[in-house]
Amino acid sequence: MTSSPLCDILPAGLVKEVRRVKRERVAEDIFVFYSDAYAQAAAGVILIPEGAIVIDTLPFPEETAEILRFIDGQGIPQTRFVINTHFHGDHSYGTYMFQGATVIGHRACREALVRWGEQRLAEAKQQTPALQDVVVRLPDIVFDEEMHIHFGRRTLRLAHLPGHTGDSIGVMVEGDRILFSGDAVMPVPYIPWGNRDQLRSSLAAVLTMKPEMIVQGHGDILLRGEVAETVESSIRYLDNIEVRVAEVVKRGGSEADLRKIDIEACGRSRIPLDGLVSQLHQANLTAIYRQAKRRHAF
Repeated sequence: MTSSPLCDILPAGLVKEVRRVKRERVAEDIFVFYSDAYAQAAAGVILIPEGAIVIDTLPFPEETAEILRFIDGQGIPQTRFVINTHFHGDHSYGTYMFQGATVIGHRACREALVRWGEQRLAEAKQQTPALQDVVVRLPDIVFDEEMHIHFGRRTLRLAHLPGHTGDSIGVMVEGDRILFSGDAVMPVPYIPWGNRDQLRSSLAAVLTMKPEMIVQGHGDILLRGEVAETVESSIRYLDNIEVRVAEVVKRGGSEADLRKIDIEACGRSRIPLDGLVSQLHQANLTAIYRQAKRRHAF
């Protein structure tokens, strides 16, 4: 699979023509926006009289501009904070558009953007003309394990949830118990940029947080009755793919043999994200296989 430098998740040719952003209200003052052009990437907006809080941005400037217009149309004076759940471009490339906002992310998010941000953005611009105006915006405030934001009547808990990437965080809106999980929770866990064991631990941590709703980094919102089962299913999936790949390695199989390991046999549906989860699944298998082969080489 040839991955896009936008976020290293999807094949480059599957970026759709930008269409109107979808918006969903999940609480009185909390809204979720979805990219219609790129894997149902999600961004959140919390409206407070003192200013808006934005959790992630959308992949393309035209999409993030709709978020800005929405905030302006609600009579909110400014966006006070933009929180990046991780450094991947489909969640962070719109950050530069929020002039005057304070940007918050994990320490490793800033480090990754300093190290790779400009190079990967240049690659993305060569591939995707819609990104020509994007500039890398670094977090102004960073943290390591956890921090709280008390703003107006809202309290947000930011927690490190590594595994998808080393810098991944989740944002719990206290009171409403809504968790913006970033890509720590997705229709299928995705680990080539991260670490299976770390993600498994992070998913277990999500269960202890007891969210009543999860806004996934991509895909549909998880409601109260499906949160626990879905997260537990993700943990089982990570266990299953570890076992299946170990069997291939043990019998001397090749990467080609990984194609026989069906996503549904590992406990996840092939339907979400227009079926693209099957490609994410194969990327997971390949990442684990290569890690195992490196271990066996020593």
